[in-house]
Amino acid sequence: MSEEGVGRRSFLKGAAGGVLGSAGMLAGLTEGAFGMSPSDPGVIHEIAEPGLYGGQEAEAKPKYSIKFAVCGMSHDHIYGMVGAVQRGGGVLVAAYGAEPDKVALFKKRFPDVKMVGSEDEILNDSSIQLVLSSTVPSERAPLGVRAMKHGKDFLSDKPGATTLEQISEIRKTIAETKKIYAILYSERLEVKAAVKAGELVQSGAIGRVIQTINIAPHQIVQKGADPYAGGAGGRPEWFWEPAKYGGILCDIGSHQVDQFLFYTGSKEAEVVASQVANTAHPQKPKFQDFGDMMLRGDRGFGYVRLDWFTPDGLGTWGDGRLFILGTEGYIEVRKYTDVTRSKQGNNLFIVDKNSSRYIDCNNVGLPFGPQFVADIVNRTHIAQDQVQCLLAAELVVKAQLKATQVTLKA
Repeated sequence: MSEEGVGRRSFLKGAAGGVLGSAGMLAGLTEGAFGMSPSDPGVIHEIAEPGLYGGQEAEAKPKYSIKFAVCGMSHDHIYGMVGAVQRGGGVLVAAYGAEPDKVALFKKRFPDVKMVGSEDEILNDSSIQLVLSSTVPSERAPLGVRAMKHGKDFLSDKPGATTLEQISEIRKTIAETKKIYAILYSERLEVKAAVKAGELVQSGAIGRVIQTINIAPHQIVQKGADPYAGGAGGRPEWFWEPAKYGGILCDIGSHQVDQFLFYTGSKEAEVVASQVANTAHPQKPKFQDFGDMMLRGDRGFGYVRLDWFTPDGLGTWGDGRLFILGTEGYIEVRKYTDVTRSKQGNNLFIVDKNSSRYIDCNNVGLPFGPQFVADIVNRTHIAQDQVQCLLAAELVVKAQLKATQVTLKA
């Protein structure tokens, strides 16, 4: 695959990142280098600087250290999760997996890690402060509740829950134990252009955000994919069962609803409408290959479209796009590629009253890992707002429950 670790693929590989980027600087690059005509003087090209994170320079030694373990590796997102925590100073001390093929791959990637024979061996180890899991989605919340009751913080792959009952139990356990239940919404937290978009929004660069639109195409199997990447070599049986993976809105839609809440700043929100369909996979009748939803928050609106139809010709797993509409401008993020122009991801376009700018965000650092490890040490919620995290999880479950099942005519 030609993308070479762009965007979320970097997350899947667990590539080391830097720290939160600051305002971009003029790069002095030719416009032709980006496939744009040099005769267009109204477009400014910039390269975002690595900047500082919490007063700490990019690539600096992590401030804190914790011991963590992996408990469930059913989805290969676990590699990016491990990478993020290691980037923040976490030390991987043990791992458990139920699937022999996944265990073999994990041991190849981390030959020095201690592999244990059960979840309980990890949960009963008092030296472990944090548990990571990408087990089957429907099993993540019950495991996270058990981990918190054993005195550990928990970081789940998305979706972090598949039912409202699970979310209720998570909230109850948080209140009882004071532990953290985090969900790594990697399409915002581990994509550099999305991090930069958040910085621009928070600085008021486009005024008040009033809507987000997320276009989130995915690919079921990536041709020639990295073996550590989700979807490589086929999909397990649970992938096709909504009761196991939560349905398309709950599963991959988790990323997009997290972004809607974060960029609009909404503290309350509802699902206005949602629909799902199986348009092209009759051999898997319960599978949902298309879905969309409309959201209304107390501070903005959101629309999300999801599908499993990325063709091989794109060269990456999906042409993910984020559009952020503000009262004084707008932002577009082309996360993983700039189709027909460049295979490079992390492309950000911003238009305001003064100019149109392109920002190459590949130098921007990824703050989640260092912030999350610091949160565990300091009992704070800087890396991820706990309430917003679970509101996103609740909204996608509600969207799934509310969704109209549509059957298209052949």
